Amino acid sequence: MKKLHAVSLLLLFAFFFGMAIPTTEAAETPKTPSPKIVFLVSEDPNNYEATRTIPVFAKMLADRYGCQCEVIQGEGQPGEFRFPGLETLEDADLLVIFFRRRALSTEQLGLIRDYLKAGKPLVGIRTANHAFSVHGDVAKGFEKWWEFVPEVLGCKNRGYGPADKGTNVAIVPEQSKNPILKGIVPQKWHSNGNTYLVAPMLDSNATILLTGSFDDKVEPIAWTRDYHGSRVFYTSLGYPDDFDQAPFEKLLINGIFWAMDRPVPVQK
Repeated sequence: MKKLHAVSLLLLFAFFFGMAIPTTEAAETPKTPSPKIVFLVSEDPNNYEATRTIPVFAKMLADRYGCQCEVIQGEGQPGEFRFPGLETLEDADLLVIFFRRRALSTEQLGLIRDYLKAGKPLVGIRTANHAFSVHGDVAKGFEKWWEFVPEVLGCKNRGYGPADKGTNVAIVPEQSKNPILKGIVPQKWHSNGNTYLVAPMLDSNATILLTGSFDDKVEPIAWTRDYHGSRVFYTSLGYPDDFDQAPFEKLLINGIFWAMDRPVPVQK
């Protein structure tokens, strides 16, 4: 009987011990932290209502994909502008720029430059192609950064198409399997925003994803490139009602996660 009792205890111990192992391992499985995304926008009648559309888009990213989104609306005059709390950029996973012609303090511009020097990703929307290109004088201690467009975005702002024509958007056929274009339907649509003129691209190695056309003129309107190790995605789309169009929303979601080198997560 003593021997039988000992065996029973041993089996009981093994049963509980065996059950504990998977529970412990499951508890210790590391989880991928939610990405922190910082959006910089400016209130400007020529900035396509970014202060309205971006907060809504950022909330969607948070609700649907669990992203930690922080939208910072800048303040001040074009030649003396600041983004309150920009220090948060130091531990961000992605910077998204949607503002135009603003000079930042040497300190704040330094934060953005340091972010890029660290090889962190950038997404630019529409007016990002003249984000720091300020005309005229700037206040003491503030800086323009005209080189941002050619050096970081890989293009030159060569002007704009007529406002009444809008833009006929099309996926570049050779890039139809690019992850940023996955799930975009239809593959052609119309944007009410006029076409930004950038051709020919300064970066001949940039991957052109979308073209935009009006009349007989065709321009690159979405592309990716590498900037010293930083993944860069830019699109000149971003007109207010672009955010109401499913293909544009999907493009921007895919571009954001591509820039962070992450797959688009399953929706919550």
